[in-house]
Amino acid sequence: MSKTSLIGKSILVTGGTGSFGKKFVESVLAKHDPKKLIVFSRDELKQHDMRQQFPDGPTSPVRYFIGDVRDKDRLYRAFHGVDIVVHAAALKQVPACEYNPFEAVQTNIIGSKNVIDAAIDCGVKRVLAISTDKAVNPVNLYGATKLCAEKLFVDGHAYAGHRETRFSCARYGNVVGSRGSVIPIFLEQRSKGKLTVTDPKMTRFWITLEQGVRFVIQCIEQMHGGEIFIPKIPSMSMMELAKALAPDCRVEIIGIRPGEKLHEVLVSEEESRFAVELDDRFVLLPIDREQALKNWSNGKPLPSGFRYTSDENAQQLTAAELMKLIGPVA
Repeated sequence: MSKTSLIGKSILVTGGTGSFGKKFVESVLAKHDPKKLIVFSRDELKQHDMRQQFPDGPTSPVRYFIGDVRDKDRLYRAFHGVDIVVHAAALKQVPACEYNPFEAVQTNIIGSKNVIDAAIDCGVKRVLAISTDKAVNPVNLYGATKLCAEKLFVDGHAYAGHRETRFSCARYGNVVGSRGSVIPIFLEQRSKGKLTVTDPKMTRFWITLEQGVRFVIQCIEQMHGGEIFIPKIPSMSMMELAKALAPDCRVEIIGIRPGEKLHEVLVSEEESRFAVELDDRFVLLPIDREQALKNWSNGKPLPSGFRYTSDENAQQLTAAELMKLIGPVA
């Protein structure tokens, strides 16, 4: 499948009123001149608020579509005439998913299956799902549901048969400043003089919203189908993060919470056997390895036993680099 462009395409983003969706819409409108850009989400108030920044109307390509990925019929209606789908809708708060497990299953797994079915039947050309490092060797329900979603999308071609629809995933780490991120929590705690850290040794991968959106757009342009794309991004320990954000505050160690890992993994040792490395990313190859290797002949195989983990990552954020990523804070 040849490289594609977003210019002049009809594009739909599920979960379009979330942190990623809003930045994605902003970037596509600014740089890619879409024919149509559809925001699909279930929250009418968030759509109303987003409409103030990105208005719809006769002269705008933006459209707002209220719906839930659990509702397959609504997806069929929304996907009519769409060229590209970015699937960002998910329940992603770990404690909420642990407490409401079947709700997470219905949105993150069954919702993903609905997106796949609707995309195939409506003739969507490319579908890219947003995944997470928590899908690798998952220890919580959120990670387990995202692992299932990855498997569904990677194997989506078996469902597509002779049709042209292609599926891939983009997997990356924590987004700096997004809803649910620890950074806004630390900034709020800073005013009280005390930050709570679960474990001083804990590390995480970090990426900005803008970097994540740029990576997703590149993946859409370059995907052949069945790949999982993983960017090379920096890591930082929670203790270093706390010191960088609030150097004068006291830190209280509260202990690791259920469903949390000490360190995150973006490429596991098992996965690395079926991956190639490029300058700025890793690509996990689909089952049709012979054809995939031709598609990614510019990538080099990973060494035996390779793992891409947040604690052993050679690229570690300094305090100055972190503050540059975050931007001005009060």
